[in-house]
Amino acid sequence: MLKPDLSRLLRPRSIAIIGGGSWCKSVITQCTKMGFSGDLWPVHPKAEKINDLPCFSDLSQLPAPPDAVFIGVNRHATIEIVARLRSMGAGGAVCFASGFLEAAAEDANGVGLQNQLLAAAGDLPIFGPNCYGFINYLDGALLWPDQHGGQREDTGVAIITQSSNIAVNLTMQKRALPLAYVVTAGNQAQIGIAEIGMALLDDPRVTALGLHIEGFGNLRAFEALAAKARDLQKPVVALKVGKSAQAQIATISHTASLAGSDAGAQAFLHRLGFARVESLPVFMETLKLLHVVGPLPNNRLASISCSGGEASLCADLAVGRDVCFPPLNHRQTSGLHAALGPMVALANPLDYHTYIWNNAAAMTTTFAAMMDPTIGLTLLVVDFPRDDRCSLVDWQCAITAAADARRQTGAKVAMVATLPENMPEETARQLLDEGIVPLLGLDEALAAAEVASKLWQDEQSPPVLLPGNDGPAHLVTEARAKELLAKYGVSIPASRCATSPEAAAEMAAQIGYPVVLKGEGIAHKTESGAVCLGLFCADAVIEAAHEMPAERFLIEEMIVGTVAELLIGVHRDPAHGYVLTLAAGGVLSELLDDRKSLLVPASEKSVAKALKALRIAPLLDGYRGKPAADRGAIVATVMALQDFVLANSDGLEEVEINPLLCGGTSAVAADALLRCKDSP
Repeated sequence: MLKPDLSRLLRPRSIAIIGGGSWCKSVITQCTKMGFSGDLWPVHPKAEKINDLPCFSDLSQLPAPPDAVFIGVNRHATIEIVARLRSMGAGGAVCFASGFLEAAAEDANGVGLQNQLLAAAGDLPIFGPNCYGFINYLDGALLWPDQHGGQREDTGVAIITQSSNIAVNLTMQKRALPLAYVVTAGNQAQIGIAEIGMALLDDPRVTALGLHIEGFGNLRAFEALAAKARDLQKPVVALKVGKSAQAQIATISHTASLAGSDAGAQAFLHRLGFARVESLPVFMETLKLLHVVGPLPNNRLASISCSGGEASLCADLAVGRDVCFPPLNHRQTSGLHAALGPMVALANPLDYHTYIWNNAAAMTTTFAAMMDPTIGLTLLVVDFPRDDRCSLVDWQCAITAAADARRQTGAKVAMVATLPENMPEETARQLLDEGIVPLLGLDEALAAAEVASKLWQDEQSPPVLLPGNDGPAHLVTEARAKELLAKYGVSIPASRCATSPEAAAEMAAQIGYPVVLKGEGIAHKTESGAVCLGLFCADAVIEAAHEMPAERFLIEEMIVGTVAELLIGVHRDPAHGYVLTLAAGGVLSELLDDRKSLLVPASEKSVAKALKALRIAPLLDGYRGKPAADRGAIVATVMALQDFVLANSDGLEEVEINPLLCGGTSAVAADALLRCKDSP
C-alpha cells in the first residue's frame, strides 16, 4: 500500500499555479483572500502577470521546487507537467483536468491516459484527477478554483469527498461547524480517501474526520486509517452512498438478497469503528458534536425545555433510536425541586415552564441539576428569534445559564434548535466559544447523539477476508454441501440419496419415519415444489417424489422440537469481502427482513451480540413459556460455517444454511446451499 508523504502538499509554504484560465486565477484569489502567508507562483508561458502577481514562463524559472501545485491545464499537458514536477522534487499536485478513468465509458483513451499519469507521477503525490483540490482553513492554503464559504480556524474537523460539488456545498454551511480541511479526492488515481485521511489525522489541529464515500476500493487502506484514528482517539464519521436498489448484488440465494452491497458496507464501517450517518445534515451535526465534546460515554440523554410541546417532541423523536431519556434520579429531583418549587412536574424530558425565564441564576441552577454524571449528553432545547427581524436580547439568558451550568458540572452540553434555521450562525459561534455544542434540528441532534455514543464500543477486529477475483460459480448439490459442512462441525440430519421414487422410499425406511423428501439440484426448493415435510410411509414418499420437478432425491430424517428457524450464510461481496448474515430463517427470510451482517472473520462475541440484536431473539430465549434454544450450539454452528469459508475462500461464492433448526440442545442444518468456482 502506497504511504505517501502529503505534508508538503497539504500544508504548503509555496504554491505554484499552472495555467491562465479563470480557474487558476481563482486559486490565487482565494489564497490571497484567506491570508496565505507563503509564496504564490503563477506559471504561464505568455502572461506577464496574473492577479497582479508576476508570472514565471516555465517551471524551470521557479525559485525552488514548489510544495504544492495546482495544475489547471488540459489532460495531455497535465501528464507532461506531472512528470516535470516529479523530476524537480515538488511536494505534490492537484490535477484539475477530467477525461481520465472516470470518462472511460465515453472515451476509450481515458484508461490509457490515467496509466500514463500514474507513470509520470511515480512517487509524486497527486490528488485527482478530475477534482477541485482542497482547502486548508488552518493555514489559509487553498488549491481551490472556486468560491467557498469557510473562514480561518485554529482547530476543526477535516472532510474528504470524491464529489467536488458536495465539497463546495459543505463549505457553504451556516451551522458553525469549524472546518480545518475540505479535500476532494476525484477519481483517486493514485491516492485514495483513506490515505488522505491518514495524513489529515496527523495534524494535531484536526479533531475529527468526516468521509463522504462512494466506494471503498482498498479495504486494507481503510483498516489502516481506522487503526490510526483509534490510536489517536480521533473519531471518524462516514456518509456512505449506495443503498439504492441499483447498487444491490443479485444472486440466487436468500443470503445474497439480504446481504446486498449496503449490508457489506454497513458491516465494514461498523468493523472499522466509524460512525455511519444517513444524510448531510446529520453528517455535519455529528462532526460538530464530536469536535466540541468528543465521543459520548453512553446513550443516556437529558432534555430541558420551557415547553411541553418541545419535551414531548423530543421524547417521540427518540423512539426507534438507540438513545434513552432515563427517569430522574434522587440528585436531579432534589436539585430541580429546589430550583423550580412545586409548580413544575419533574420528568425527563423536562418542561421547566417559562416563569424562570430571564432569571439567569434560577436557570443555571435548573440546568446544572439536570446535568447528572450518569448522563451522556444534556440537551437544552432553545429556538432563537430571527436575527434579521427580531431581537435576541431576551435569549442571552439561556446562553449565560447554559455556560455557567456547564462550568459548574463539567457536563457535555448541547443547545438544540428544533428547526435548523432557528439558530443564527453568530449565536452558534458564541455557544462554541463557551464549550457548548450548537445543534441545528432536533431530529439531527438525536441522530448525532446516537452515533456519537457508539464509537469504539467493540475491540479492534482482525483484517477482513478479502473477496478475491470474480468468476463463474456452479451450484453444489445439497447432499455434497452438507457433507462438506459436516467436516467442519455443522450438525446435519441423517440422510440418503436416491435416483428414483422407489429408491427414495427404500432409503426412507433405512432412516426411519417421519422423513423429509427433497428434489436435488434446485436452489429454491419450496418455490419449486421440491420439498415435502413429514412423510410417514413409503407410499407418501413415492407419491411426493413423482410430483417433484427432479430426477434425483435427498431423503432426510425429520428434525422435531424446533424452537426457532435461523438463516446463516456467507456471501462474497466484491466490494467489502465476505459478508456473514444472521437472519430469521425459513421461507419468510426476505419478508421478515430481520437480519444482522458481519464480516469474516467474526469473533464468537460479535456473533453472539448479533444474534441478540435480531427481532426474533425472544424466541431463542424462550418466548411465553416455550423452551429456549441452545445459543451455544447456534454460535458453534456459525463459527463452523465460518471455518469452512476461511478454508475455502479462494473458490467460494456463497454458502447458506436455511433453515438452521434451533432446538433446546442442538442446532441442525436442515437445508444448505453452496456455490463455488471449484470443488472445495
